[in-house]
Order: sequence, then structure tokens, then C-alpha cells
Amino acid sequence: MSSIEPEAPSTRAARRRQSATKAPRPTSRISVVGVIGELLITGGVLVMLFLVWQLWVNDAIVRAAQDNEAAKLSQQWAATRPTADPIPSESNSQPVDYGEPVILPQPGDAETFGIMHVPRFGPDYAAKLSGGVSKARTLDPLGLGHYPDTQMPGQVGNFAIAGHRNTHGKPLNAIGSLQVGDAIVIEVPEGWYTYRYRSTEYVQPSGVGVLDAVPQADGVVATDSVITLTSCNPVFSQAERIVAYGLFESWTPAAAGPPDSLTEPLES
Repeated sequence: MSSIEPEAPSTRAARRRQSATKAPRPTSRISVVGVIGELLITGGVLVMLFLVWQLWVNDAIVRAAQDNEAAKLSQQWAATRPTADPIPSESNSQPVDYGEPVILPQPGDAETFGIMHVPRFGPDYAAKLSGGVSKARTLDPLGLGHYPDTQMPGQVGNFAIAGHRNTHGKPLNAIGSLQVGDAIVIEVPEGWYTYRYRSTEYVQPSGVGVLDAVPQADGVVATDSVITLTSCNPVFSQAERIVAYGLFESWTPAAAGPPDSLTEPLES
């Protein structure tokens, strides 16, 4: 039988000294500063994700939905219109004269009465046009708003419209891309009003002179029919307003079918 020899006292003492000199394992410590830093980083990431969603992804979704709603409304109107009469051939590019345009009554607040088409904004672009410029009732949920007491489409004077340049579908996001001669077409159940873009100016938010019957000419009697589009400038700011003007060109009754201005090629 083998036996285990007892450990010498000197050996045991050496072992104890070796154990005593071992460095203690570091313990994990969580600092308040570190926690706050992590929370700030996480919060910043969440804010950035929200902005990306709100300003780009969600806007694209809302814009597509508003285009779709306007297209459905246009189809509903088309179903109730008479069959289009053939348009006589013309040897020049001048639009056919169908006489005086229909002048609609002033719409009620948040009452949808028209659809705006701007080929420069894209082939599928269509934005419903409603009465009033309240953010809560018109601009945010519906799209474009008509300034109360300004003129109606085709009427002599100033047909003035407001819309967001970002968020809520941003119907006037591309207002700065308009080029001279671009068509701005207002569709109503009775037909289409074609305007041609002429110029842009920038004003302070208090610059209500752009809503005068003759823009920026208070008290002057109007002789032309103009369209005025107003939105915020620059993008993502309300520091000033961008204002685009167009001049009325022609009226196309429903019986004549959609005007060529809706599908004509764009100049680059």
C-alpha cells in the first residue's frame, strides 16, 4: 500500500505566500457617465431614424397615397362626363379656344373642388385641391389649399394656393424645379384650366401682397388671370416663402377631353 507523505511546512508556507500575491480579479463597475453616454447615443440614433422615416419614407408613402386618391377622384369625374368630341386639327400649336371658362363658386373650408396636375413634378403627380389653408383641416390631411377670397380657376385676378414643401406628402416639394412655360393644370368636374409658369420670387412669411388680385400691387385692377403657388423656403425651414406665378392660357371643357398640356413633352 502506498502512502502519501505529508507536505513540508516550508512548502505550505510558500503556497500561501504565492496565493496572497496573486492580483485580484477586476470587478465590473458601471459609471453614471457611461450610462448617460449610452442613453444619449441611443436617443440620437432613434431621433435620426424618426427623421428619416418622417421626412423621406413616410413622405413618399403619403405622396403616393395622395396621388392615388386624386387619380381615383379624377376617374370618378371622368365617368360622369359626356363623351369627348373630336378636337379639330390645327396647323399651329395654339390651344383650341372653347370660350369663357367656367367660374366655380368659392369652396367651403376643407371642401375638395379640384385636382392640380403638374407634368414637371412627375407623370403620376396629382394633388387634391381644397378650400382653406388651415394646417389642421386642409394642408396636413388633404394636400393643397385655396386661399379664401382669392379668385377661382380661370377667373380674372389671382387664384392662390398653398402647400407643404416637406412632410404631409409635400405636394409642392418640387416647386423650385419649374421652368418657364411649364403647364400647371387644374382639373374640376367641368373641365381643365391650363396655366403656364412664368416666374418665382421669395418673400417674408408676412408678405401677403402675393395674394393681391395683381400680386404685389394692392389696389390695382386685375386684367389677367394668374395662379400663385406658395410654400416654405428653404426646404425644412419656414424662414421665408417661395412663390411661383403662372398665367392662364386656356380652358378645356369636359366634353372636349383632357388637354394636350397634360401630356406634352417637357423641355429640359
